[in-house]
Amino acid sequence: MRYYDAVVIGLGGMGSAATSHLATRGVKTLGLEQFDPLHTRGSSHGESRIIRQSYFEHPNYVPLLLRAYELWTQLQSESGLDLMTITGGLMIGRPDSQTIVGSQQSALQHHLRHEMLTAKQIHERFPVLTPTSELVGLYEQNAGFVRPERCIQAHLARAEAAGADLHFGERVIDWTPSSTNSTTLVRTTRDTYETGSLVLAPGAWAPKLFKLDVSLQAVRQILFWIEPLCDPEAFAPDRFPIYIWECDGGVQFYGFPQHGPANDGIKVAIFYNEDPCDPDNVNPWIGDEFVQQIRSCLQRRIPCLSGRIVKAIPCMYTNTPDHHFVLGRHPRFPMVTIASPCSGHGFKFCSVIGEILADLATTGSTRHGIDMFSPTRETLTTPCSGVGY
Repeated sequence: MRYYDAVVIGLGGMGSAATSHLATRGVKTLGLEQFDPLHTRGSSHGESRIIRQSYFEHPNYVPLLLRAYELWTQLQSESGLDLMTITGGLMIGRPDSQTIVGSQQSALQHHLRHEMLTAKQIHERFPVLTPTSELVGLYEQNAGFVRPERCIQAHLARAEAAGADLHFGERVIDWTPSSTNSTTLVRTTRDTYETGSLVLAPGAWAPKLFKLDVSLQAVRQILFWIEPLCDPEAFAPDRFPIYIWECDGGVQFYGFPQHGPANDGIKVAIFYNEDPCDPDNVNPWIGDEFVQQIRSCLQRRIPCLSGRIVKAIPCMYTNTPDHHFVLGRHPRFPMVTIASPCSGHGFKFCSVIGEILADLATTGSTRHGIDMFSPTRETLTTPCSGVGY
């Protein structure tokens, strides 16, 4: 049985970052992943993820975001990979919607550069968007997108270069405290390992591995790429922002500029579909109801995106009842640190969460403010609806 100072379970967005931060600190680290690198069976694929600072979810996220930007920029420079693209970002909704009110609150509290736009100004600046007159927009200059597969690739490469062992195709069966209760034993399909610090970043498999009495729900989300009916140049990254659009009833859809070949289509999706799933048996079928839902969102708001669906793929969210993260030391096993689920808005934070997990695993504390993500908060015991804001 081999001993490691730290073992990380899950090498997706969060786990790859944690492994990278641990290894570069000189910690003898093992990273375990049940699938191949850069697989598409979890929550860290899909070619792009929004990154933004005027965070409508809660102002407490903003300091973490500012640090995440620093770390993504550093990783991009070190790796030579194109990881983050700044395009500007537009939040659209009624003036009293959570998307607008929450974004304004974060922007004002943290003195973030932004401007408020009327519906007319939105259409003048981005002609493919056709908001009705009662809507407004918050435009943030520093928003954009990160490329999840490349980010994971860069973190894994840095971890391996720093001496980490990375095992793929090796599923964790169970973990238990050792007889002395000072280390943890991790049993996999291949071997058993002993570690002084265990980091759990298993994404949608969190309910099976966290060993916590909390309400977590894996749901299937559908990502679409649609062929535009207008000139694709209207969606070029230097002309078109990422956006989140809140419709009546609190439904939000979001989208991106063109970030691949022109014939790949424009990526769009809806937040928080209520489609619970078993992560070990995710239905690959994209039903007509999902197609109709995204068509309904787009037809009056971005009519240019009424073309052919080029592709559609599933991706999982793992939701908490309050849609905030779970991040901290395990309440019953102090040698265990847990991260996620991210409720569909976490990838942008991977760089800083990796730093936080390395802090907790090595010293038991972190300088970053994570109290609102405590694994013992009361809201984690209420039922999950799977429905977002």
